Amino acid sequence: MTELKRQGFFLAAVSYDPVAVLADFSRRRGITFPLLSDPGSATIKRYGILNTTVPETNQQSYGIPFPGTFMLNVQGVVTSRFFEQAYQERSTVGSIMARLGNKVDVQATTQSSPQLEMTSFATDSTVAPGTQFSLVLDVRPARGVHVYAPGVTGYKPITLSVEAQPGLVTRGAQYPPSEDYHFKPLNEHVQVYQRPFRIVQDLLIDPSPQGMAALKDVSSLTIKGVLNYQACDDRLCFTPQSVPLTWTVSLRQLDRERAKP
Repeated sequence: MTELKRQGFFLAAVSYDPVAVLADFSRRRGITFPLLSDPGSATIKRYGILNTTVPETNQQSYGIPFPGTFMLNVQGVVTSRFFEQAYQERSTVGSIMARLGNKVDVQATTQSSPQLEMTSFATDSTVAPGTQFSLVLDVRPARGVHVYAPGVTGYKPITLSVEAQPGLVTRGAQYPPSEDYHFKPLNEHVQVYQRPFRIVQDLLIDPSPQGMAALKDVSSLTIKGVLNYQACDDRLCFTPQSVPLTWTVSLRQLDRERAKP
């Protein structure tokens, strides 16, 4: 919350739960931002995010929203939104901030490879089943050097791949817009990155019964990945590179305790 406030953001959560339930949950989890009770899911319905897969006869769950996050400006206008694929999933604030290109106040690792300097981090140090978080790679090409954007043919484009493991779901990677590079000797136009850029790889801790079984008694996950790329300058292309990367996150179990309304 401190870093969010420093960047001018304010966080609040809206739920159909009664005030007593939210107060108990906030106390147990040490939550410092407002948890707002939405009686009858009135606000949820006005935003058009009522979970219509839950029948009204389901007295325990009817009224829940499709999970998501709205970003509003100071005038109260929605500027962006992020929604999950299933109700068991939740994007973290850090993941959303990373996807927006904002600073995330976490520990990072900086390393160099031929032609590139990279700073990498996971947006969250602790995750749980259903947590959608991100691996972030801030890349700075050396002066006069460019690397090739995804989709380029004839060269080896930059790609971040994550090693598969039980309980971990790899989602899409976000690459920034590239720019046109004109190689005059061949009159060739190709899409490249030659300024600092960010790659964001989304991951999900699998909330399915199979995923949670695979992570039973697991207290931390070491995630392995590889950054592949080919760099060139105005005169020549260098040998393609494969840079190994690792991230470690702690794993906690879900809080399934529910207070009485």
